Amino acid sequence: MTEHRQERVVRAAERPSRLVILGHPVAHSLSPVFQNAALLETAIPLVYDREDVAPDGLADALRRLAAEGAGGNITIPHKEAATALVARCTPVALRTGAVNTFWTEQGDLIGHNTDVDGAAATIRALLPVDSSAAGDTSVVLLGAGGSAAATLVALHSLGYHRLTIVARTTARAHALSERLSIPAEIVPPDAIERVVRRAGLVINATPIGLRDDALPMPVAFLPARCAVFDLVYRRGLTPWIAAVREAGHRAEDGLRMLVEQGASAFETWFDVPAPRETMWGALDAAPPTHGSP
Repeated sequence: MTEHRQERVVRAAERPSRLVILGHPVAHSLSPVFQNAALLETAIPLVYDREDVAPDGLADALRRLAAEGAGGNITIPHKEAATALVARCTPVALRTGAVNTFWTEQGDLIGHNTDVDGAAATIRALLPVDSSAAGDTSVVLLGAGGSAAATLVALHSLGYHRLTIVARTTARAHALSERLSIPAEIVPPDAIERVVRRAGLVINATPIGLRDDALPMPVAFLPARCAVFDLVYRRGLTPWIAAVREAGHRAEDGLRMLVEQGASAFETWFDVPAPRETMWGALDAAPPTHGSP
């Protein structure tokens, strides 16, 4: 069986002076909602803010935040660009090629990736199996960008190795698989039905469904007992996850991943347990529950 590895726990050497999420756009982000609730619950005297930063302003924004001793998160479309703009990346950020969490140490920005933790937590909730059973499960991943990289690393750490990537640009998917040293079958979108028909888990790591009601793939392609994970999240379920659940499949959107990556970031910044129940409560939600797989 292919070896798998767990990424080591990372903690910041210095607590941030302030917290902020950078994105473009960023007004829709729910991170301030649950992070501010967590800060209040743990009596940490900081406020978590949003900053809308266009791509051509990212370098200046990061320099300013480093001077302030700040920490925070980075979201679309800056995760991959940030890897070249921080002073140092943690091993998991280097491996994924994306930064979604940062903090300052002695005036230098450190880039990290907690999306891996969020993806792993969701996959474990959907398919609570050991590594040997995971190794027998066929997984189809849609997409080959930064989110797909984090998801592949999470799958690898959990022992999944029967992996297929469906990507419009197959060369990009091949490059991703080779860079991560995670073998995967690479197929174009016109092969999606063939590979999904044999899958035990299908994961959407594309932005399809983020801003409209488009579906990443037809629900009818899913075989019986196939679980589904959509990294996209919206208030209420994404249309795809709503349809998948109606068809009787175990399925989650990206909300657990959002909370878990945020909880991992919180624990990295402050080295205290994240109050997950409070974070979920701030979103007027609770972790989805599932029956036996």
